[in-house]
Amino acid sequence: MSRRRPRPAWQVADFFALEREAEVYLAAVDACLAVPAVARRLGVRPQATAENARAALLAEANVEQAVAPCRATQERFRALLERSERQRRRLDYLRDRTHPLTVVLCAVTVLALGVGVFSSWPTALAAAAAPSLTAVVIWRHQVWRMHVLLNLREWTLRPRASLLDRRTAWAAAAWSRDLQEHGVRPLTELVVEALLGEDYDSLLLADNFHGLRSPRNPRYVVESLAARSLRRKIAQLESGGTIAVSGSRGAGKSTLLETCAGEAGFAVVVQAPATYSPYDFLLSLYVRTCESYLVHQGHVPPAFLRLSPFRRVARRLLPALRKGFTLLAFGLAAGSLVVLGLAASVRSLTTRQWPIVRAWTEDLRRRAVDVVVDIWEGERIGAAVLVVVVGVLLWSLRGWKQWRAVRTYARITLVVAGLGLIVAVFFSLPADDDLRTLAGRAVGKVGVRDLFLLAVPLVGLVNLLSEQSWEIRGRLLLSLRRRRPAGWALFVTGLALLFTMPLTRALAADPENPLRLTVALLGLLLIKTATWSPANPIPPLVTTCRDELFRLQTVQTASSAVTAGPPQLLAAQTTSLSTVPPNFPELVSDFRMLLQEIAVEQHRQERRVVIAIDEVDRLGSDTAALAFLGEIKAILGVPHVHYLISVAEDVGASFVRRGLPHRGVTDSSLDDIVHVLPCTLEESEEILERRASGLSEPYKALTHALSGGVPRDLIRYGLRLDEIETKTRFVELNDIAGQLILEELSDTLAGFRTLLGKQRWTARTGTILVAFRNVMDHLRPACPCGSTELRWALEHVAFHDLGGHLGEEAAAEVSDEARELLDEASAYALFSLTLLDIFGRGDFARRRDEAAARGPAGALDLLGRARQELEVSPYSARHLMGSIRSAWQLPEGPTAGPRVTVPMPRDADCPRHPRVSV
Repeated sequence: MSRRRPRPAWQVADFFALEREAEVYLAAVDACLAVPAVARRLGVRPQATAENARAALLAEANVEQAVAPCRATQERFRALLERSERQRRRLDYLRDRTHPLTVVLCAVTVLALGVGVFSSWPTALAAAAAPSLTAVVIWRHQVWRMHVLLNLREWTLRPRASLLDRRTAWAAAAWSRDLQEHGVRPLTELVVEALLGEDYDSLLLADNFHGLRSPRNPRYVVESLAARSLRRKIAQLESGGTIAVSGSRGAGKSTLLETCAGEAGFAVVVQAPATYSPYDFLLSLYVRTCESYLVHQGHVPPAFLRLSPFRRVARRLLPALRKGFTLLAFGLAAGSLVVLGLAASVRSLTTRQWPIVRAWTEDLRRRAVDVVVDIWEGERIGAAVLVVVVGVLLWSLRGWKQWRAVRTYARITLVVAGLGLIVAVFFSLPADDDLRTLAGRAVGKVGVRDLFLLAVPLVGLVNLLSEQSWEIRGRLLLSLRRRRPAGWALFVTGLALLFTMPLTRALAADPENPLRLTVALLGLLLIKTATWSPANPIPPLVTTCRDELFRLQTVQTASSAVTAGPPQLLAAQTTSLSTVPPNFPELVSDFRMLLQEIAVEQHRQERRVVIAIDEVDRLGSDTAALAFLGEIKAILGVPHVHYLISVAEDVGASFVRRGLPHRGVTDSSLDDIVHVLPCTLEESEEILERRASGLSEPYKALTHALSGGVPRDLIRYGLRLDEIETKTRFVELNDIAGQLILEELSDTLAGFRTLLGKQRWTARTGTILVAFRNVMDHLRPACPCGSTELRWALEHVAFHDLGGHLGEEAAAEVSDEARELLDEASAYALFSLTLLDIFGRGDFARRRDEAAARGPAGALDLLGRARQELEVSPYSARHLMGSIRSAWQLPEGPTAGPRVTVPMPRDADCPRHPRVSV
């Protein structure tokens, strides 16, 4: 019976042919276990450790499942790895010390190539014989031949082996990436979830809470239904309009306004004052609009706090002096070099051509003077009539609309003339007899060195004009990102090397070259003159906004004095001129005019103008908000301007019921309204996933239920989760939910007790305050596991029976306002008790599925609606919570029967959750 060879330690069920394959797989396993989302889960429960996860991923069944999706990349890696091993064994066989004759042969060969490249053909042929003779001498000696051949074969094989090793490393990296993305990573998540056990979603293991710490960061804003509705309404009101954004506090109205303002071409976002004055608000909005437009156009608003004349002059002169100094420094240097190089050529040209030009100019001037004198003396009547006609025509052309076309034609003419001069310079080169003679002599003498010297500046020029990367078969083979400094260096170096050639020096020394260069520079000057345009002037609207800022924010005074009479009797008169602040109607008219000019400019550019007025609901009441809208109605309705105004829900309700039965200010002030409703559970989950990625579903449902879908409270409760986890190191849902719910209930009941303390109480009814105090004593430790006494205390408040606790006679002494407060506190306590029964117990996933199977009342989204209903009425909220408790099979009343008093809180700390000092 044949014995089976023992399997290597790195082999798992023959899945790996070589040890390096196993090493790549183990590295992929370690990389997947080190992923932050996976590493956070390891160690939170006893059996979920990194060692157990690693052992499970090395099991035969799991290795087969991980390797199966990556079989193609593994086979490619294995084939290259086997070839690389064969090459390595061959290199080991050929490995020998470097023989001196090998070095001699290589040195002679390199020297012969160098001599052959830069020498004449006879010398190159003679140099080529040296390597051949050396090789013949070595070949005739057997020992020398053996060592040299071994060295040469090894040197030839080593680059191929290195390239193969590199390809093998690329294949290993590709297989590793494939394993991590499609094989090991999905399997790692399943293995870790299996090790965590049932209800693994109840662990608080979010990736980060960065988005919750930056509530106004636009990066984390999630597009809501209200945002899409607002965009549609803005698009429908193409010529502008006023849209109100209605919703409760914290619903995201400010974020919605800022988002729409950021998408507009020009936008101004202002906050309504708590105690408003129409004049002051409009003045502030006017100033803010002017400043925003200056910034939008790239200008700096004037700083009125720095009124020193010296500082004003310095701020204007320093940039001009700095720019002028730069132009002067470079202009003097460049001009001096150009004048020095062209002085002789221009002087020679002037000496030869100036007498002809001067004689022609003098003759033309003399004829023109004679014509003018004859016309003045009346000897040329026809010419005088022609001059008069030309003058009349010239005056009539002052308003000609085609002057712009004439300027365009003049610029085109200058450009064509400049290009003609430059082209003429290049065409003059072949017409020069001396240059043709030199070029004919040099054609037959061009060698390899000349071609090399010519290639250097060409490479530099190509380097300047291109930036490119080359890829072969999807793999980056060569990535040479050419930089301009390197290109200029090659170009200048190549030109310097070209001037070492006799032909280049002879061509550059042609006497006509300075004249050609002068003509070329003249052509470039003509092109620059045609394409030059002055610096962009300050737009009129920028000047208007700056003037308005001076008018609205400063008091300007002008005075003049006149002195008359002899020295012994002086008379003086002084006149003072001071600007008067505009009144409200004038301010409205000026603001509308300026805003309309801005809107027309932006409309031509197909952009919107948005004026967003936020925090109108801070005015306190719907009456004050409606009065504010009535006062600012005068600035609304500017064409192509969209006003976005955030208002409270009651103002939005006033617009919805317009005309039933009376018309209100919203009918004439608002064109449409967008209601920002609380988020649904799906929207809350999307917000939390964007701001706290990795947060599991139970925690999203818990924060949604506590916040009622209000985004501001949703973010606040999300931060409370992070705070509790940091403070207590709890990671289980029942611990964190209990801690969060009890702390929130304690703060809320403390607020209700403060309000109840302001009511009138008697000796018999004062026990209600005692009961609230005892309940708060139970809540102060805020132990998440709770106790029997704590539950009895919460049930005492949640299922509060005023007649049963005080008696019918004493209950009649409680005021209606106090009864209403007690009903609200009782409903909120019942809501908190419901959340404790749902989230504060184990086996959440099973109970959630069972509740959902019993009907719609078992859906988690209904908890958020119950929290919203608490703000409407405690009675309707209790009715909804009764349906929820029935679907979750929670008790409908006190578990220990009705209790008249609240039990005393426990004195000892919980052994499982010791009290944590903050």
